[in-house]
Parts: sequence; C-alpha cells; structure tokens
Amino acid sequence: MFRERMNADEAGELFLKAFAPLSDTENLPIEDCDGRIIAENITAGIDVPQYRRAAMDGFAVRAGDTLGAGGNSSVVLKLAMAVQKGTCARVHTGSPIPDGADAVVMLEDAVLRGESVEIFAQLHPGKNVGETGEDIRKGEIILKEGKILRPCDIAVLAALGIRNIAVFRKPLVVVIPTGEELVSRESTSLREGEVYETNGLMAALYVRKWGGIPRLLEIVEDDPEKIKDAISSNLDADMFITSGGTSVGKRDYVPGVVGSMGTLLVHGVGISPGKPTALGIINGKPVVCMPGYPVAGIVALYFFARAALRKLGHIPDESDRKVRAVLSGKIPGRTGYKTFARVKLETPYLNTGSKAIPLAVSGAGILSSVSKADGFVIIPENVEGYDKGEEVEVVLIE
Repeated sequence: MFRERMNADEAGELFLKAFAPLSDTENLPIEDCDGRIIAENITAGIDVPQYRRAAMDGFAVRAGDTLGAGGNSSVVLKLAMAVQKGTCARVHTGSPIPDGADAVVMLEDAVLRGESVEIFAQLHPGKNVGETGEDIRKGEIILKEGKILRPCDIAVLAALGIRNIAVFRKPLVVVIPTGEELVSRESTSLREGEVYETNGLMAALYVRKWGGIPRLLEIVEDDPEKIKDAISSNLDADMFITSGGTSVGKRDYVPGVVGSMGTLLVHGVGISPGKPTALGIINGKPVVCMPGYPVAGIVALYFFARAALRKLGHIPDESDRKVRAVLSGKIPGRTGYKTFARVKLETPYLNTGSKAIPLAVSGAGILSSVSKADGFVIIPENVEGYDKGEEVEVVLIE
C-alpha cells in the first residue's frame, strides 16, 4: 500500500502551482466565439448609437412647444419634414431625430388631423430620445480579458462593427488509456478477463465539456516503454490524462514513467475512491493519472483534471451546482480521506427538500453507480459520516 498519502486539497494546490496557463491566442470570427475566452480587453471604437434616435413611434418635437398640453388640453403643431418652432415630424422607433427636435411624443399621446398634430402630453427635453452613445461610449472597455463569451456579448461586438477577436487557444489534452484487460469498443465480443475501454472515452468527453480539445489514443499495453512512447509521440499536447496503471501492482507503471520523463509530484491522494491518483509534470505540462476503477477515475477527473484544464485555458472557475437534500440512509466517511459518496435524488429538480438516496459508498469499479447517481455527497476528512435524516449538500454530476 502507499506509504505516503497527500491531503486532497494540498495535492491540488501543489499541482496547480506547478504549471502556467497557456499564452497562445487565435483570431476568430465573432460568430465562432460562443463559449470562448477573450484574450484581451475589447474597447469600443464607435458610439452606439452613433446618432440621436427615437425611442418610440410618434412625433419629434421641441419640448418647449408642448408646454401646457395634458389630458384635458392640447397643443397643435404643424406636421413638417423639419422641426422648428410650431412644427413636428413623424418618427419611428430607432430612426434619427431631426435637427431642432429634442423630444418625441408617443403616438398614444397625439392625434393626427390632416396636416396638423394635436398633442396631449407635456414633455421635457430628452423624453423618448436615445442620445448618441447612450448604449456604448467610444473608448469604453466593454468586455474584459478572461470573460467567457455569451451570445449576448457577441451581439454587442457585432453592434460595434467588430468582426474578429483574439481568444485563448483551447488546451489540447491527450488521453491515454492503459491496461492489458482493455478491449476497443469496436470489438464485437469479450473474452473472460476483458472489459471494454470506457475511462478514456469518459475523460475525453469531459475534456470537451470543460473547454478543451481531447485526443483519445488507442489502448496502450501495460509496458513502461510503450507508455513512454505514447507520451513522447504527443508532446504537442498541453496536458495529459492517463487511465489505469497507478496502483502498486506489478503492472502499474504509469507513475514511474511520469517520474522518469518529468516530475512526479504526488502519488497517493486522500480521496475515496481515488487514492491511487498520481499527478505530475512533463515538459511543463500537467499530467493527471486516473486510477483504472471508473468511479475513482471520475473523482480524479473532477477534483484534479477539471481544475488543471481551467487554469490552462484561462477558464474562470464556476461553482458546482449544488442542492440541499435529506439522507434516506447513513453514509460512512473514511477518516483521513475526502469521501465522495454517490446519491440519487428522489426529486432531482428541487433546490432543497428532496431525499438523497445512497447508491454506493464503496466499490470504485461500479461505473453504473455514477450513471444512476445525480450527485456526490462529499464527506470531509475529519467526519466519520452522515446519519439518516441529516440534511446534506449534494454536488450534482455534470
């Protein structure tokens, strides 16, 4: 067994300090930038709007000409193309305000009578008028470096006439599944002792979900030279995730390979399941070594790989989605370990008050327990567990 085991939070902190974010950027059309991270501050080059515009359908007027107008009295202005004392001009929402006008009477407050307009509202200057730069001022920083772009942000860029912007490059993550027992999903049958490869697939899909570009390799045998070759052949990657071969058995070579090619920072972490997780650095690039058992693997992905990917890609941290729920049964913790207990929510769409049904608190190889689960209850290292009826926080599984 592991002679040393590092506290989970300390391991994560040590790991994240060992590498730098990517500095590479790419210039993309704004329509391709939804969900991307801005690599520089965006400054407005024009005013929006660039002209005074009508905020309502109605008549552009001089506010002073409406003095005395009201529900029981009116003023009458002549309809004209230009606005001067005693005249008004028809305008539509968004259209320019004619020179001389400083307000707009809404259609509801006016009656057109031939070539004249009877007005029943007294206005002040600026009423129903959108001033130049009211939305965005020229020179204003409208979006800051590091922001995740949303469709509404891209619409603002379009309003400024911006066609392309610089965004941080997505991290390329090489995923390497290892193990003699693994069989490609293309195989149509399994022999005794064989299982389909799933961890690499799961890791690659989470990499994509979390903002990276996955490169899933073919299964690598439990051979240190072949594992080393798989890494050496993909040094264009920004990050590596391996699956399997992290324990202390005769065929568990991965941590040793990482140490021989770079720096093995951690081997053995106080998380359950997931103790055999290893973390390292090769050529300045983070390496997360997932245990082969699927549930332990997903815990390692959530706790270490996601944080590393966010740092590499300048992706802002986002709080996990959490709900409060009442346990329908006891869940034990493990002293010295941060325990991830799988639970199913009786009513998964409630923010509070649902029952949390424990599915499995052990059995790191029971992949279906994660698929059936709605989330994890994370039990701290110094807590022996939670009793039936206790209200707990459930971290929802993405």
